[in-house]
Amino acid sequence: MDKNALITGASRGIGRAIAIEFARAGYDLTLCCIKNIEALEVLAGDLEDTYKVKCRAYQADVSKPEAVRDLFAKIDPPSVLINNAGISYVGLVTDMSDEDWKNTIDTNLSSVFYMCRAAIPHMLSEFSGKIINVSSVWGESGASMEVAYSASKGGLDAFTRSLAKELAPSGISVNAVACGLIDTDMNSRLSDEELAEVVSDIPADRIGKPAEVASVILSLAESTNYLTGQVIKVDGGWI
Repeated sequence: MDKNALITGASRGIGRAIAIEFARAGYDLTLCCIKNIEALEVLAGDLEDTYKVKCRAYQADVSKPEAVRDLFAKIDPPSVLINNAGISYVGLVTDMSDEDWKNTIDTNLSSVFYMCRAAIPHMLSEFSGKIINVSSVWGESGASMEVAYSASKGGLDAFTRSLAKELAPSGISVNAVACGLIDTDMNSRLSDEELAEVVSDIPADRIGKPAEVASVILSLAESTNYLTGQVIKVDGGWI
């Protein structure tokens, strides 16, 4: 298959770092985001100019099945699918609205189902492909005040392991990267005191960088398809 990666949630943070890492490695890219299309288009242009790869930017709410169908009608089928789009909700579960719950689950988990369902047929025809999901250590351990987020990531881990077994006979690998505390906008809500408290529990004694997550994801994309069904922690030894 061609080196062609599709990355969701690519306009900032970990998704942006993944796009840069894959462009540097010579992959043509399809990038999508829900809101920051202007920033994503600038990134796509910069990557094309710098690394001489094909890079296209699309605005799509991948939590909606119809939006995913529309996206795949416009693009070349990917050889690598990276499901990175995600949101968090911080607050008591008793204060959470139906809409907040549904939006978190749909964005973090249902979107992965919609994207995989659309990407897998071409991978099956090629007897090749890589699916990599961006998860969180909270999917295993759970986080107080982040029940919906933790539930969505726990579901994503189970989805990863199950789909890997389903697709392994067809030469397609499915893995996840469970991130610890990474320096992204999602974690910018933490005060300096809160950040210091968390870092004190991380053996690496620092927060992670998006580029470090991106490097692990690239290694999974270029690994043997015998490596499948794994949820790999990138957390500095935290959990």
